[in-house]
Amino acid sequence: MILINHKMVCAWLAALVVTTFASVASQAAPRAVVFDFELIDTSLEGDYGKRDDEQKRLQLMSDYLRDALTRKGLYEVVDVAPVRDAVKKVKSLHDCNGCVEQIAAPLNVEFALIGYVQKVSNLILNVNVEVRDAKTGTQLKVFSADIRSNTDQSWLRGLSFIVDNRLSEQK
Repeated sequence: MILINHKMVCAWLAALVVTTFASVASQAAPRAVVFDFELIDTSLEGDYGKRDDEQKRLQLMSDYLRDALTRKGLYEVVDVAPVRDAVKKVKSLHDCNGCVEQIAAPLNVEFALIGYVQKVSNLILNVNVEVRDAKTGTQLKVFSADIRSNTDQSWLRGLSFIVDNRLSEQK
């Protein structure tokens, strides 16, 4: 005859549940805001103003990065909408001397990601993603990919390389 000590079974199950939840909690992705991509146009074309196709690409890149970081569980991406007006007042987030932590503060996040594409010409471009401490604004990591050609496909290929081969390694 097998005697089952119900108190022991309940204690064991409770310990298992607590351990499982603690393990899941410790693996929770850090909270981050992913700001919209910016374009730094140092090409000769830059003097003629913004191009619609490149502005659409910047939004495509922003959406892609947010989705990929969430899908891969690298970050819990927080909506940037509550601080979008503050961002619009800044000329450039990657070079604003202390504005990132002020803008990110109301979002209660650990990290701020800033993306930008530097356009040297229609042939030579560079995709960049900076990871910053959202409390201090300190730049923690910068990831970069050189791309050739000014198309949706080339921009996304550069960004997907950064996500798959650089940001994913940080986890």
